[in-house]
Amino acid sequence: MFTPYPDIKPYRTERFKLDALHEVYLEECGEPNGIPVLYLHGGPGIGCARTSRCFFDPEQYRIILYDQRGAGRSTPHAGLVDNTTAHLLADMEVIRQRLGLEKWLLFGGSWGSTLALLYAQQYPQRVSALILRGVFLCRQSDIDWIYRDGLNHFYPDYWEDFLQPLRAHPQKNNPVLAYLDILTSGDELSCMGAAKAWALWEARCSTLHPGHDILEQFSDLRTALAIARIEAHYFSQRAFIDENQILQNVERLHGIPSIMVHGRYDMLCRLSGATALQHAWPASELRIVREAGHAAVEHGITDALIRATRDMARKLQPDNTESAC
Repeated sequence: MFTPYPDIKPYRTERFKLDALHEVYLEECGEPNGIPVLYLHGGPGIGCARTSRCFFDPEQYRIILYDQRGAGRSTPHAGLVDNTTAHLLADMEVIRQRLGLEKWLLFGGSWGSTLALLYAQQYPQRVSALILRGVFLCRQSDIDWIYRDGLNHFYPDYWEDFLQPLRAHPQKNNPVLAYLDILTSGDELSCMGAAKAWALWEARCSTLHPGHDILEQFSDLRTALAIARIEAHYFSQRAFIDENQILQNVERLHGIPSIMVHGRYDMLCRLSGATALQHAWPASELRIVREAGHAAVEHGITDALIRATRDMARKLQPDNTESAC
C-alpha cells in the first residue's frame, strides 16, 4: 500500500488580489519543470492542508495549491460577497495565466471534483487530465441526501446533533436555509455554535471508521465557520449551476484522460454519482476502494490516489523513468 509523499516545503508562496475585495493564497512545491497539477480542495470552504501536497511525487509534479475564495488563508475569511462557482472558475483561469501554463492536470475531491469537472467542461483545451475523488455532481438530490433526507437514516444520532441549533428556527424543515440564516445573522454566539454543528456533521460522516484527524480539523472554529457559511451559501443555490449540469455537458469531457477514485462506503457523496458519470463518460476510469468512505486521508483512498498520480504521470510523460519512492 502506498503512503503519502513527504510534506515538503513550498519553493514559492504568494498572495495576490483577485479584485478589490478578494485576495488569494497560492503556493507551489515539487519540481518547477514537472507536470503542472492544480489541487482543488473540498467544501467549498475547507481550504488546503499541508497533507494536500503529499499525493504527488515531488520529483515529477509541479504541485500548485491555493485556497478558494473565503477559505483557508485567502481573504476575506468566510466571505460570501462575489463568491460563486463562476467566480471560482474565473479565478482558476487567472491562476493558470499568472503561472504561464498552457495546460494542467486537475486533482479534486468532493466539491473539488465538482469544480474540476465544471472547469474541464468550460475550458477542455486547458486540461491535460483529471484525477477525481468522491465525485460530487451537486444535483439537488445530492444536496438533499446530505442535508434533508438520506444520510440522516444512517447517522440518526449525529443528525439530531446537526438539527439542535435549528430547534426554534422557522425554517427548520429546510436545514440549509435555516443554517444560512443563522450563519449570516451577525449573532456571534449563535453563529459559532451553528458553524461547529454543521462542520461536525460533515466530519463525522466522512470516514468509514472514526476519523480523529478530520474531527480535529473541522472542530477548529475558524475552519468550521468558513466551511459552514460557504457551504450553506453554495448549497442554498445548488452551487450556482443548472440542475444536472455536469451530466448534461459530459460530451465536453471526451478526450480528457481521467481516473476517478471512490470509496465503496462513501456516505457523503454516493457512489451512484460516480457510476452515473462513468456510464455517461465510458473513457473515464472508475476505481472503487473497498472498506473506505469519503475522506482522502483514509488509507485505502490515499493509496488509490497515489496510484492514480503515478499512473497519470506515466501517461502524460511516458518517456520519463519513474522515480523511486
